Amino acid sequence: MKTAKDYLDEANNQVPRVPVEDAMKKHAEGNALFIDVRDSGAIAKTGTIAGAARVPRGFMEFAADDSSQYHNPVLKKDAEIYLVCGAGGQAALAGKTLKEMGFTNVSNIGGIGDWKNAGGPMEE
Repeated sequence: MKTAKDYLDEANNQVPRVPVEDAMKKHAEGNALFIDVRDSGAIAKTGTIAGAARVPRGFMEFAADDSSQYHNPVLKKDAEIYLVCGAGGQAALAGKTLKEMGFTNVSNIGGIGDWKNAGGPMEE
């Protein structure tokens, strides 16, 4: 039987974790899609990456499926996507899901605290 650690290990093996400084450079270039996968309550407490889409981890499959009535049109299979969450685990799991759904360029930034502490641009 698989454990949570097994799922997380698989996700971390499939979704590269990028240094926050590298992600900040991509953010400044303006060509990548940043997604916060935390729920709205967590985002309300800390804020999120400036301009980030907000797609909760539990809704990712619906938002990413272009045949779903809940599809989020910012989610394009060829987009350069950077995911963030509270500490990196949810972002890794969401990234694995996106890769399984055919998204080709997905990275994990890790936790929003790392982004904020590095001076990354934030919004409420």
